[in-house]
Amino acid sequence: MSLTHIDSHGKASMVDVSEKASTVREARAFARVRMQPQTLAQISANTLKKGDVLAVARIAGIQAAKKCSDLIPLCHPLMLSKVSVDFEVNQRENSVDIFTLCKLTGQTGVEMEALTAASIAALTIYDMCKAVDMDMVIDDVCLLEKSGGRRGHYQRVE
Repeated sequence: MSLTHIDSHGKASMVDVSEKASTVREARAFARVRMQPQTLAQISANTLKKGDVLAVARIAGIQAAKKCSDLIPLCHPLMLSKVSVDFEVNQRENSVDIFTLCKLTGQTGVEMEALTAASIAALTIYDMCKAVDMDMVIDDVCLLEKSGGRRGHYQRVE
């Protein structure tokens, strides 16, 4: 197995994707922010002093996907055609579950963009709620599914 981000001299380098075919590529990711039940209730009722937590977290996640190459070394800047960030208030887990989707037609995948969107949306929820709940935990950040490219389709098995 060769390392794709190391050149022949052992130096870090961006992978050359210029010879790869452009295909439709899509990735879905997930993150969970666990919190106290009263914090979750305040998010649901939109009564936190900092404002609409989920609206701000959605925008933060979308912006993060668009800035992924600025945040992660050697990541290609991509012309994303779609980014979505959706939430489920999970009463059973006392959590906000975050689901992201990134899509494009291009020469490299969008897994990192989807994961970055989920992570930054989770961090934004934490930031907006930390005044009422510093015990929140961000966990379960993972790739759920990806399609397109040479490796084809991947779907996480629970």
